Amino acid sequence: MNSLFHLAFPVKDLEETRRFYTEVLGCEEGRSSERWIDFNLFGHQIVAHLAPEIAGKKNYNEVDADNVPVPHFGVILTMEEWQRLAERLKEKNVKFIIEPKIRFAGKTGQQATMFFLDPSGNALEFKAFEDFSRVFEK
Repeated sequence: MNSLFHLAFPVKDLEETRRFYTEVLGCEEGRSSERWIDFNLFGHQIVAHLAPEIAGKKNYNEVDADNVPVPHFGVILTMEEWQRLAERLKEKNVKFIIEPKIRFAGKTGQQATMFFLDPSGNALEFKAFEDFSRVFEK
C-alpha cells in the first residue's frame, strides 16, 4: 500500500465547506461530526475542523513573479487530471488567485499550477508535472 497524506485545516462554516469540497472539487465525504468533516482529496485524507477564529489567515511570498499565499495546500496531479480540474473550476466560476498556468517554463521545476481559495479563505494549489520523477529535481 502507498502512504497517504493527512491534513487537518481550520474552516469558518462546516456546511459551506461541505458544499465547496464535494460540489466544486468533487471530493467524497467521509466521517464527520458537529465540529469536523473528513474528505477524500484525490486519495488523501483532509479534515476540515471548525475553527473560525484562525481560518483563512495567510501571508504571501513571491515565486516566479507571483504572490503565492502561505500557507496553502493541494495535490500534485497528472497533467490530464490537472487540466480536467482547471476546466471544472472554471465551469463552477471559481475565482483564481493565480490563474492556471505553466510556472518555471523551460527550467528545472517546470510545472502547471493554479491557486484559489475555499470559502474560509484557505489557499489551495493544484499542480502537475509532465514527469513525476522531476517533482524534487534540483
